[in-house]
Amino acid sequence: MLTEKQQAVLDHLRLVQTERGIPPSTREIQRHFGFASPNSALNHLRALARKGYIEQLDGRTWGLRAKEVQGHLFDVPLFGSIPAGLPTEQEQQAEESVFIDPVFFGLASGDRRRLWALRVSGDSMVGAHICNGDIAILERRTPRAGEIIAALVDETTTTLKRLVYQQDRPLLHAENPRYPDIAPDRLECQGVLVGVIRKIKEED
Repeated sequence: MLTEKQQAVLDHLRLVQTERGIPPSTREIQRHFGFASPNSALNHLRALARKGYIEQLDGRTWGLRAKEVQGHLFDVPLFGSIPAGLPTEQEQQAEESVFIDPVFFGLASGDRRRLWALRVSGDSMVGAHICNGDIAILERRTPRAGEIIAALVDETTTTLKRLVYQQDRPLLHAENPRYPDIAPDRLECQGVLVGVIRKIKEED
């Protein structure tokens, strides 16, 4: 069983290794956690190694084998696009899967089954840094006021908007002044936004 600090170090190792392909150095871990010396970081790494979570990959650097890093990723079904604009009527079918590291999104291993993804189209949520072409990662749960949700409006149309309330009535609020609030007669939350994956455009 890991201590809270050992789990934090392990999560950081996995996050960095997933992002750049190599684990952080002992000094990088020291700086990230504010340890007094590299020896403090090394003690945590040795404890993780004794418990079988990491090993020395090249005789010096402590990290996880590639298959263990990949095995930590979540396979999330990616459905068609959802409008970040005016709602549209469309059928949603999974078209592919995306792999995410749950650590990036503050998720636990038990969250896997509640996750799904949609590709965003439109610009009504640009004020929330959600752009056309982004992939929205959503969690199936009851939303709270102020959260961004994938909403089924009046049982026919879908859209990605922020859930707000006005005199106890739910409204779907855009993060772009060009779009008005939507006041649905019936509203069903299909998922709450937990993160966004952005595709970096390649230079011509």
